[in-house]
Amino acid sequence: MKSRSVFSLTITAFLSFVLSQSGLLFAGINEVEEVAPGVYFHEGDLSGRGHCNNGWVVFEDYVLVIDGNFPSGASELIPKIRAITNKPIRFAFDTHHHGDHAYGNQIWADHGAVAVAHVGVMEEMKKYETGYFGGKPGRWEDTAKDRPDVAATRLKPPTLLFRKEMIFDDGKHRVELIHFGTAHTHGDGFAWLPNERILFTGDACVNGPYNYMGDGDSGEWIGTLEAVKTLGAVLVCPGHGAKGGSEMLENQQAFFSELRAEVKKVADQKPEAVKGLIDQIKSTLKKNEKIAKYVGDSFSAQVEKVYVEMGGQSFLARAAADEHLRPVSDGKDQEAVARK
Repeated sequence: MKSRSVFSLTITAFLSFVLSQSGLLFAGINEVEEVAPGVYFHEGDLSGRGHCNNGWVVFEDYVLVIDGNFPSGASELIPKIRAITNKPIRFAFDTHHHGDHAYGNQIWADHGAVAVAHVGVMEEMKKYETGYFGGKPGRWEDTAKDRPDVAATRLKPPTLLFRKEMIFDDGKHRVELIHFGTAHTHGDGFAWLPNERILFTGDACVNGPYNYMGDGDSGEWIGTLEAVKTLGAVLVCPGHGAKGGSEMLENQQAFFSELRAEVKKVADQKPEAVKGLIDQIKSTLKKNEKIAKYVGDSFSAQVEKVYVEMGGQSFLARAAADEHLRPVSDGKDQEAVARK
């Protein structure tokens, strides 16, 4: 009995050590956490300020930041990085084109960084940021109406682009920026640290009811996550929500698979009929403990998106369909909202 007790204590101590070393013990929102030597994770305040999660890696000669955030998020992060290292911040990697991941690019540029992204990010910006490219006002202008931090700066598209992958390697740290295909958007990029087996996913994988599906494709998303899983990540740092283990990729993929399976059952019905079945579909998915956390306020729009992908017609008013794009903004004395 004594040896078994000692064995149990040893296993418990070992698991605690592994969890602490792998970064699976959770820190709070807005707290800097070193998840591996020279590698940091910061969970952004989404509900209060609309901020995404960030990461950064301290290389021998510079710092690489993962995700540009909103301008206020970038401004909040810089002193936290400076408290750790005085090495120059050379690069800011946009995992995709949405405002909470890329609108802070100008702030990083003002501090000497170059914005990096997959070529699809620039293509998406040309599609949605029409005001910047000489057309009618686009998403930036729409967001600036309600976010003072956006209104006070300007859009800065990435200028260093890659098609498949880009590698940063100083002999100690290695970060591979990889595009696996369409998921949350058509330009999603992942930051993979093979030595530490840490993966930063942007919004291609989130940990909670934060999936916006309007700019992606749910069927391709499943396939992209399948490819991502082959990396063998041990620690997953999502675009929103707390970090976790590799099961997060499985659960995110399962949510889309189950959502598509349920919508497929009613895909031949008329739009109003499908609209009337949303609560039933929601109830079915919430019974699955692994994916229940992904079911939130934007579920109706997610059902509509899959239904349209399967050949159906939209059935939600655009304001309702886009409501989940608008987290609480950075206005401290306003009930402002902003596009993600």
